[in-house]
Amino acid sequence: MLVWLALTLATNPVAAQTTTTYSNTTAGTINAATTCTAPLVRNFTVGTSYIVGDVDLGLLATHSWRGDLRVTLQSPAGTRIQLVNGDTGSIDGNNLNVRLDDDAAQTVNTDGNGTSHSNSAPPYQNSFRPNSPLSAFNGENSAGTWRLEICDQYPSADNGNFVRADLYLTSLPANYADLSLTKSVSNAAPAFGASINYVLSVTNASGSALTATGVTVADNLPAGFNFTGASGFGSYNSITGVWTVGSIPAGTTRTLTISGAVSATAGASVTNGAEISASSAFDYDSTPGNGAGEDDYDSASFTVSGTRVAGTPPTLVCPVGTTLYDWDGISWPAGTTSGSAALTAIGTASFNIAVSGGSFLSNATYGGQSPTRQNVVTGGLAPAQYSIFQLVDFTSQAGTVTSTIALPTAVPGAQFRLFDVDYASGQFADRVTVTGTYNGAVVTPVLTNGSANYVVGNSAYGDILSTDGSADGTVTVTFNAPVDSITIEYGSHSLAPANPGQQGMALHDIIFCRPTTNLAIAKTSGIVSDPVNGTTNPKAIPGARMRYCILVTNNGSGTATGIAIADPLPAGTSFVAGSLRSGTSCAGAASVEDDNASGADESDPFGASALGTTLAAATATLLPAAAMAIAFDVAID
Repeated sequence: MLVWLALTLATNPVAAQTTTTYSNTTAGTINAATTCTAPLVRNFTVGTSYIVGDVDLGLLATHSWRGDLRVTLQSPAGTRIQLVNGDTGSIDGNNLNVRLDDDAAQTVNTDGNGTSHSNSAPPYQNSFRPNSPLSAFNGENSAGTWRLEICDQYPSADNGNFVRADLYLTSLPANYADLSLTKSVSNAAPAFGASINYVLSVTNASGSALTATGVTVADNLPAGFNFTGASGFGSYNSITGVWTVGSIPAGTTRTLTISGAVSATAGASVTNGAEISASSAFDYDSTPGNGAGEDDYDSASFTVSGTRVAGTPPTLVCPVGTTLYDWDGISWPAGTTSGSAALTAIGTASFNIAVSGGSFLSNATYGGQSPTRQNVVTGGLAPAQYSIFQLVDFTSQAGTVTSTIALPTAVPGAQFRLFDVDYASGQFADRVTVTGTYNGAVVTPVLTNGSANYVVGNSAYGDILSTDGSADGTVTVTFNAPVDSITIEYGSHSLAPANPGQQGMALHDIIFCRPTTNLAIAKTSGIVSDPVNGTTNPKAIPGARMRYCILVTNNGSGTATGIAIADPLPAGTSFVAGSLRSGTSCAGAASVEDDNASGADESDPFGASALGTTLAAATATLLPAAAMAIAFDVAID
């Protein structure tokens, strides 16, 4: 299982570069009879000395069966790169008219059978990426003889002719820095709970002309590794995943050690990558943040060791009790993909199931057309209990079944089990990922593994076979934070065949903590003006005007109802008529409230009134995480 790094994109500084073209137009025969033992050789003589930052090669040859040709370029330093490896699929098109460029979108000889190239260049008709990268020449000195070899790798009578070739050498600018990154892990086979270190090193090559400044590295730590600290050069933010390195002089290496504990269970493989995400200096062989796997990127992997046993789920703590979503008592006709159920003290929850990249199957053993309510896959429970079984035929590893549970109000927590998350060699490899939301924000649960699967973060992966009636494939999901929706994505991971075929997982009963409200009230005040200073640095003197704000916030997971507050005015003050305002924050309290306790303003959605020396406010409901603010002015007597 790979945990890929999310990269922060940055632009490599633009630097002045010069591209020089060296041409060879000496015609010659590409002799098929000798295959590649005696290739046609054409040389480019470069008399100017500079450091090469980029190389392209243009080539025009007339030849039937273009796929027969093999092309090799050798630098003055002796570096040899086979740019065109010959036949990649019986390419029978005529002629080779290409500019080989590492940045091209398409690889050479992938433009299809029967496609012939023109016999006129330059400009070259096609821009293709070579079979092996030209970047291997980057950083070498330009001066000397560059040797081009062209041959026909299949002995036959279809000789060809070399027409011309152009070597494009781009020199490095006068000022550049050559940055590279390495990443390693202190233990490639740690046990669950073990402490391990990632070590990151950024080096500015000794031949660099510049000190690189503003250097940052993006390293978003993977699930399965719990951050505990970082030490070394610069600073690391574990939330953003950014290591702020700063400046790196030529010939200098900066190092950071990131410490953490292994939270993935036995058998889990975790790969984490890092990349230089910003630098002030031009770098000829890498671009910060482009995710291209250049020398400014590296990764490290570990596989959790040890004998796996089923984990112990955390205890679900529910202050005011629980409500059970019990499949034994809920109707779910075979093949149904949506439904609802009334949950005591919560309201009506909706349940939806959708499949992508596959189709649900019908199997009489498991209750008929899936998804269906059945008690054959039991998770080892005795007596057997009902659960919703999802038997699906996936056509690729990308196929998924997504189950979504939407709640009418947030609950403080929830817990449920998933049965039969397992693996069968050559048949399927289950993966399940569970997430929640609360007021639109993502909530991550704790997953507890069975003995047939391992857990990395909020995903479980089957790697051992579990039978229908066994608890080995059970995964327990625990939300110990408020949620108002739960999403369960079931599919395959990398051990699965390309066409996984039939596989299944069951969702057992869900325990919901019953919602609770938690109202908090705060009162603030400030002097608005006084008769001496006006609004400039006013003082609390007779005649001054003060503004109060009462803020009520629902910090619970349940909806509060029938909220009413009363606030006696301080002695020595008088309410300023017409100053009542309401809103969802003190800064945003702008809705005008009249001074009485009647009218439409009493429910828009908050009401407020002033009677004698007491201010009152009320609202019918206050949702989880919502707030009610009432602002008003008083005069100091």
